[in-house]
Amino acid sequence: MLGQMIRDSRSTPAARRKASSRGAVRVTPPAPRVSARSRFSRPSFDGFGRRLQSLMWPLLLVALGMGLYELGSRLMPLADRPVALITVEGELQYIDREAVQQVIQPYLHERFLGIDLDGLHADLLAMPWVADASVRRVWPDKLVIDLDEQLPIARWGDQALLNNEGKAFAPEDISRFAQLPQLNGPERAKRRVMRHYQQFSSLLRPQGMVVSKLELRDRGSWFLTTEDGIEVLLGRDNLVDKMQRFMTVEQMLLQDRRELIARVDLRYSNGMAVAWREPVEPVESGE
Repeated sequence: MLGQMIRDSRSTPAARRKASSRGAVRVTPPAPRVSARSRFSRPSFDGFGRRLQSLMWPLLLVALGMGLYELGSRLMPLADRPVALITVEGELQYIDREAVQQVIQPYLHERFLGIDLDGLHADLLAMPWVADASVRRVWPDKLVIDLDEQLPIARWGDQALLNNEGKAFAPEDISRFAQLPQLNGPERAKRRVMRHYQQFSSLLRPQGMVVSKLELRDRGSWFLTTEDGIEVLLGRDNLVDKMQRFMTVEQMLLQDRRELIARVDLRYSNGMAVAWREPVEPVESGE
């Protein structure tokens, strides 16, 4: 019994060594210590920061608005000073500068920012020779006015002139424009008469003829007079075709006798009639 016990005591280390050679022994690392401070969670400031930001933005905007208002109230007296200078620009041939000065005079006492630019613009456009006008501010106390004059192309009756767009304007004195062609017609037909005048002028000009008068009568008939005194009756329809027919015949047959033509009637569909001036008998002087 004693020997058995001795054998068992010797075999025990070998068995242990043999068992250890069969595989590795897992060693579990010790759990980390938890300090007393880490047991309490840190307070979060994210929600507080967002609330603070939501409160600060309105306050900043209010402060900015008040600052701008205060700055504007301090700078306004410096910016809105009285108008010191008004200049007039543009190539003025017919516009009376003294008349322009009279229109501008009431606005000289206005302040730079408070001046009524629309009213001044309307007063300038009411002048008969002003076709267009622009008014602009120039810092700090100057106004610049740019004027465009009417371009007279023809007379409208005996009291007004027509510009290149067929718009009538009535200066006080049109006697100095007696050399312009005279156009007549219903008031509503100004632009139509001007358009036909420009067409006829472009057709007659290459052959050395100039339109002196053009009239649209109440029944719709057109009458034209050249600078040579030739009366042309055009009728109502196909005006350009009739004028081209007259130009062709005049160039082929009548050019050398143009001074003898009194009237040309183009109211026919496929022809024309010519009325001649009566020849003037030479005056014989006695010895």
